[in-house]
Amino acid sequence: MSDTSSEEQLLEFLYACPVGLIECDATGEIGMMNPHAMQHLLPLAGPRDPGNLFAAFEQHAPELRSIAAAFAPATGRICDGHRIFVDLGARRHAVPAKVLACTLVKLGPNRLMATLADISQQVVQEERLRQANTWFATMLDGVNDYAALTITPDGRIESADACFTRQTGHPAADVIGRDLTDILNTDAPGGDLRLDEQLVIATREGWHLQEGWQQRADGERYWCQRLVVARSGPDDLRPSGFSVVLRDVPRGGEAAEDMRRLLTCDHLTGASNRRYFGQVMERELTHWRELRQSLSLVVMDLDHFKTVNDTYGHPVGDTLLCRVADACKLLLPPRGIFARLGGEEFGVLLPRYAKDQAVLLAEQMRTTIAALEVETPSGPLTVTASLGCATLDEADGSIDALIALADKRLYAAKHAGRNQVCHRQACAA
Repeated sequence: MSDTSSEEQLLEFLYACPVGLIECDATGEIGMMNPHAMQHLLPLAGPRDPGNLFAAFEQHAPELRSIAAAFAPATGRICDGHRIFVDLGARRHAVPAKVLACTLVKLGPNRLMATLADISQQVVQEERLRQANTWFATMLDGVNDYAALTITPDGRIESADACFTRQTGHPAADVIGRDLTDILNTDAPGGDLRLDEQLVIATREGWHLQEGWQQRADGERYWCQRLVVARSGPDDLRPSGFSVVLRDVPRGGEAAEDMRRLLTCDHLTGASNRRYFGQVMERELTHWRELRQSLSLVVMDLDHFKTVNDTYGHPVGDTLLCRVADACKLLLPPRGIFARLGGEEFGVLLPRYAKDQAVLLAEQMRTTIAALEVETPSGPLTVTASLGCATLDEADGSIDALIALADKRLYAAKHAGRNQVCHRQACAA
């Protein structure tokens, strides 16, 4: 077979191949890609360089660059089916328009091959199966224990059965008259509703079900499903109290926790990832509609970060991103979520935070970031950040409008000189 014939067959294969194929060097500079890959990659790149794999994915999969850089062997599979959640509409929307599976193989010291496949429908089916499995597991897997108790309209314990003592370690006689929230220590981070908020919903809807971590008397945490049911009062307008059922539900161990981190955390910084951030926003929107609690959003962009990467290299840039994430996470309130949204962009979701509280926290983050230093061969490196704040009330209860408003104020902060927080329609220079 002649060389010409081989080249023609190779081109035919590349054009007919049902998945995207991309060849690039270790820095991501693309040497070859087939039409299928172009269909996936070009819309993702936007204003970024479509000729560089990592730059094109910077908004939707910023971790891909660090995953490749961390792979030490001379050859081998870097990642297999790594999922990239893509939204080509409103930025950072909770529901991705497309999910791509990316496999990255190292063919040599400076040669990478990537494949891209659209698995959006597969992910939808997996989610449905996961929900079904969770439902059936709740019924079929051995629930460790049930506990039943009654509480007053303001959440104080009236009675508790023997199972309550077995499950929580608190003697039933010792908890009568005490606040259930104090006993169970249920206000842990993660977005769960407080007991008083559950009582509001149970009063209106008749019941409320929630699951999450709770704490026994000896400090041990356990996964618990909590059902709160309103008991009818004499006038049928206000409940006379509530019945509460606590179920100690088995969970997977370290493997399940590792999977949770994989699905919810950014690979590089350990902050929440963009997909999980969107899911929490949707959940908090539901809570906002039910309870009308304050909900604030802060979006943050590191100033001139491209110059950092170009001058000092991506490893130093990655170190700086990790330092920023670590510092900001320490400032979070218990229910706050700090996420890397892409590249040098971060988001902070603040349930029950009014606008003035969010602005104050944003200022603390801004000054903390400005004080950070990363040592480099050329001396200490510092960076600043611009931030935009908005509340769901300002956005009339629309997540898309909330994101757009916070983004608009972020850009206003940049245009006004950077290294500042903007929370109004216009920011002073």
